[in-house]
Amino acid sequence: MSVGKKGVRQSKLLSYLKESGYESLEQLATKLSVSEQTIRRDITELDQKKLARRTHGGVAFFGGLDSQDYLRRRFESKNTKQRIAQRVAEMVSDGDSIFLDAGTTCVAVAEALNVRENLKIVTYNLGAVIALKDRTDFTMAIPGGFIRHIDGSVIGDFSTDFIRRFHFDVAVISASGIDTDGTMGDDNHWEVANVRTVMERSARTVLALDSTKFYRAGLVPLGPISDVDALVTDTLPDGKLREILLQGTDTKISE
Repeated sequence: MSVGKKGVRQSKLLSYLKESGYESLEQLATKLSVSEQTIRRDITELDQKKLARRTHGGVAFFGGLDSQDYLRRRFESKNTKQRIAQRVAEMVSDGDSIFLDAGTTCVAVAEALNVRENLKIVTYNLGAVIALKDRTDFTMAIPGGFIRHIDGSVIGDFSTDFIRRFHFDVAVISASGIDTDGTMGDDNHWEVANVRTVMERSARTVLALDSTKFYRAGLVPLGPISDVDALVTDTLPDGKLREILLQGTDTKISE
């Protein structure tokens, strides 16, 4: 293997990590069409250069992520996200066990949940934890792992095992988009695996997202919209997707 080919491969590897924050050895080997042993050697070199950090069974991005898009989304449509969050909070009762997904909308949901009492919350969204840190009547649990700097998520393969320890009254999830056929999607294998586990262990799953996510396909399918119990958004899309959403789940519009 020439140095040039190795350099190209490691550059692609870092691109995947920059996008997702975390990848398993198996995922990287498949994406790059090489053996896991080759990936291990690449990770060792990148770890030594402080560009990536080795974890058990995978690797986390360690470079400086471009956070401009995240910051834009954090403050753009802030009022819209707050209205969605308030509607979600109305669907939660005092004392409930709650899961909060990653993303800016779920941070807004955490802020809105301050109207509730004695909640039990599981999340890997540090923004949500910070929003509720002063609530001494809340019980909050987060997994161990590495911080994805772009959005403050705690990442790692072990998060799924952590989630399996709990059952939830309400799971509040987000998505990168909902495609034309009503398929929810995200851009990260790790997040999809965690959210699917959460949905299996929740009495009710609420998808909270704003209307900019409609007619957008995520890289990794999460499942059909019918897999969630309720959708909370600011406005419904036009066309075929509108019909699919209305037929597939309990849809609530924030006002």
